[in-house]
Amino acid sequence: MGRMDRLNDVAMAYRLRWKRRRLLLRALRKRRQLSPVIDRTASIAADDILAASTVRNERMRLPFFLEHHRKLGVRHFLFVDNGSDDGTAAYLAQQPDVSLWATTHSYKLSRFGVDWLTWLQLKHAHGHWCLTLDADEILIYPYHDTRPLPALVDWLERQGRQSFGALMLDMYPKGQLSAQDYCEGDDPFETLCWFDGGNYMIRRKPDLQNLWIQGGVRARRFFATEPRRAPTMGKVPLVKWNRRFAYVSSAHSLLPRRLNRVYDGLGGESASGVLLHTKFLSTVVERSAEEKQRREHFANSALYDAYYDDLTQDPDLWCDQSTRLTGWRQLESMGLMSRGGWV
Repeated sequence: MGRMDRLNDVAMAYRLRWKRRRLLLRALRKRRQLSPVIDRTASIAADDILAASTVRNERMRLPFFLEHHRKLGVRHFLFVDNGSDDGTAAYLAQQPDVSLWATTHSYKLSRFGVDWLTWLQLKHAHGHWCLTLDADEILIYPYHDTRPLPALVDWLERQGRQSFGALMLDMYPKGQLSAQDYCEGDDPFETLCWFDGGNYMIRRKPDLQNLWIQGGVRARRFFATEPRRAPTMGKVPLVKWNRRFAYVSSAHSLLPRRLNRVYDGLGGESASGVLLHTKFLSTVVERSAEEKQRREHFANSALYDAYYDDLTQDPDLWCDQSTRLTGWRQLESMGLMSRGGWV
C-alpha cells in the first residue's frame, strides 16, 4: 500500500468513526419517541440471545416468526410497534419473552426503525448476540435444524468473529399472489416455496466493505430494465452487540466496518445463512397500495411507485426458471449459503 492509499484509508476511518458517533447520537435523541408498553428486560440472562424488530400490522406473521426463532434459541425479543391497528401490539404484549415499545412517529425518519432499535440495543443488548430482523424474515443457516444458535455463536466466538452474514432470499408462490391462502400460525413456506436461484450480482462497497447483493425475483420481475435499482439482499443480521455499534442501512451494513466482513476475502468461504423473505404472502397486494400512499419504506419513495403499482395488479411471480425450496443443503449446493468451517 502506497503513502496516498494509507492516507486515504486513515481519512476514511476518521469519517466513519464520526459517522458512527452521529448515528448513536441520533438513537439517543430518538429514544424520546418510544413509549414502553411492557418491559420484561430484567429477565434477560447474561448469555441470552436476543432479537430486535420494528413492526407494523404484522399480527398474521408473528406466531410463526416467534416460534421459529424461539426454536433456534432466541430467549428474548425487543419489539417496537409503529402504529399497528391489527392487534399486533396486544398480541406481543401477551408474550412472556417479549419487551415492547410503541411509537407513531415516522418510520422513514427514524432510518426505517433503525434509530429506535439502536437505542434498545445500546441499552439492553450490550454483550449479547442479537438478531436484527424484520417480521417477514426467517433465519436459517447450515444445520439450523439440528444445531441451534447457542452452538453457532459459540463456534463464531471461537473463530474470533462478532458477526454473521445472510442473503435475503425472496420466496414466492406459484400463481397469483392473492389466490394463496395463509392463516396465522401456518408455515408460510408451504405456499411461498419458490425462489430465483441464479441471477445475483455481487460487489463489495469500498467504504463500508460490505457486500452489495442484488437479484432474485424482485430484480427479475420489477427492475428488469434497471437492475441497479433493485433492493439489496445482503445483510448482517446476527452480531455480538456492543453499545458502540450502529447499523448504517437497515441490517445491510454497520459500523465499525470490520463487522461487515462476513465473507472470506482470500477466495475461500465463510459460514453464512439465508433470510427467507415472506414478503409475498397474499396480503402484499392490499398492503402495496397502502405503502405507496404512506411513502415510508424507501428513501426515494417516488422511484418505487411502479413497483407498488405492479404488485397491486396481483401478479404471478413464478417462471420456468423458478426453483422449489427443499432445504438448507440445497441452498448451500447452489452457493446461496455456506457452512464454511462450521461442521
